[in-house]
Amino acid sequence: MDARYDFFANPVSGTFLKQLVSSARPLVESSLPASTRELVALRVSQINGCGFCVDMHTKDAVAAGETQQRLHLVAVWREATVFTDSERAALELAEEGTRLADAAGGVSDEVWATAAKHFDEDQLGALISTIAVMNALNRLNVITQRPAGDYQPGQFG
Repeated sequence: MDARYDFFANPVSGTFLKQLVSSARPLVESSLPASTRELVALRVSQINGCGFCVDMHTKDAVAAGETQQRLHLVAVWREATVFTDSERAALELAEEGTRLADAAGGVSDEVWATAAKHFDEDQLGALISTIAVMNALNRLNVITQRPAGDYQPGQFG
């Protein structure tokens, strides 16, 4: 399976994609735990049906020491006992922030308050930005039907 469109082959879209990816660098360097960031990236990608990003974030999380059990349970995190309260708050914010069209009011005050209880202002900024960047990248990959399975951990940085 080949992608419909090669973003890197076009100077406009290639430059845009490189800048979008590089805009996420401060998120990696933030105080938001890397494991939380990867779990959120994985959950957002699952919701959006982005096979490429599910593959990438699963592999990157394993390479960083995440367990297979936790990764397998991300899709059903509400019923799983393996996530911390702060990870659960992040996953809930990620879901509501991704499914904006499904909720008339967007992210609920309750979900926001729970996230704000577990993360400081810098971490909240990194969490919100991670959700936004993942949604953008997911849409690019889903629209172009970028195939999953060939990603190598750390391939993009």
